[in-house]
Amino acid sequence: MLQRAHRFSFRITAGFIAIVCGGTLALAAAAAAQQPVQQPIVEKFVLDDTIQPVSADELSRAIARAQSDGAQALLIQMDTPGGLVDSMRAMAGAILGSRIPVIVYVGPSGARAGSAGFFLLEAADIAAMAPGTEAGAAHVVFAMGKPDDTEMQKVENDAEAFLRSYVTRRSRNAEAATAAVQSSHSYTAEEALNQHLIDLVANNEGELLTALDGREITRFDGAKQTLHLAGARIELIRPTLRDSLLGWLVNPNIALLFLVGGALLIYLEFNTPGTIVPGALGTLMVLLAIFALNLLPIRYTAVLLLIAALVLLLLEAKFGGHGALAIAGIICLTFGTLTLVAAPIPQMAVSPLVAVAISSAFGAITVFLVRLAVRARRRKARLGGDALVGSRATAMEPLNPEGHVLVEGEIWRAIASQPLPAGTVLQVTGHEQMLLRVQPLTAAPSTEIRASF
Repeated sequence: MLQRAHRFSFRITAGFIAIVCGGTLALAAAAAAQQPVQQPIVEKFVLDDTIQPVSADELSRAIARAQSDGAQALLIQMDTPGGLVDSMRAMAGAILGSRIPVIVYVGPSGARAGSAGFFLLEAADIAAMAPGTEAGAAHVVFAMGKPDDTEMQKVENDAEAFLRSYVTRRSRNAEAATAAVQSSHSYTAEEALNQHLIDLVANNEGELLTALDGREITRFDGAKQTLHLAGARIELIRPTLRDSLLGWLVNPNIALLFLVGGALLIYLEFNTPGTIVPGALGTLMVLLAIFALNLLPIRYTAVLLLIAALVLLLLEAKFGGHGALAIAGIICLTFGTLTLVAAPIPQMAVSPLVAVAISSAFGAITVFLVRLAVRARRRKARLGGDALVGSRATAMEPLNPEGHVLVEGEIWRAIASQPLPAGTVLQVTGHEQMLLRVQPLTAAPSTEIRASF
């Protein structure tokens, strides 16, 4: 009986423990179910400008921020005509080396990934386009003139090899990709999808993220990763004040206006010393222009044309060339500004209208101001007695041989070569410090014809 009682007590205790444990597990499961699932974050960077050092710097910071924020992916919405090769290589390298997946989306409708933008599209972990967009035309353009066949072939082969180096690893169509470089071929969104150049076509960002949720991708280093983008919150990475200012200054038209305007203000400061404001503002404008132009490819032949233009304008103002030197200077200035930036695409070149307007205005203003300065300096050297040489004077008292004379409303001491009565009309012939030398004014010979009988 005692043994049965022990067995019964053991069974009751075991059952009680099972009930307690089961209840605890149920409560834990219910609590876990009630806890909200953390919403995934997708950082968004908008690239709607030319590809140059400023945009490359912005993209690097966007990738770094997305990685530090723990975002599921970085979405790059792109609409670009292309840009500089060096900046493109830096941006493609940043995309390939990113620790988080990078999605490049050419959108909205009407956008394009032209020239260098096509390289960035193919470098992404996920390449997508909106309907009505295009990508391609990635043939290398020389801004410094047409090279010989050997050099052209070397540059094309280098660009194609760079594109193949990651297109193949992304399991995309390398042949179709290199066709965009060899023959400047462009693809619509549907053509790019059919040619296996992109992964999908989406009407908007929401549709894009929904389509990518749960998709397994292969990173550039070969690692497999599944995207969890359902209900992701998109956070826009806004450009900083520095980026906005640099993006505005890197426009060659703005940089050229700053350079010319700053030069005129500095010249004004030299001609009116002590005003301070024109000199300080002009120096700031010139430094900003030089900094902006330093980010762009500059032709040295154009710089020589600008120097020659300045020399010709100064010679015209100082010596006078009946306008010939000024016209030659303005022509050199126009060609120099037009060809200053070695732009691979028209969007990065100086506008012809801006170049002609700046050259004409700067040439005319320079000639006018320098002539005023030269005349002022010449007048400044003729002060006191020098300015009175050749003027008429009147003896205020008898000169014996010294006395006082009236010259242009001023009273001066004068000395004559012979005694002269008061009221004699005189002419100033020279001076010794504050003493004028005068002589009687000889009357011009009369031309009157008198009749004789």
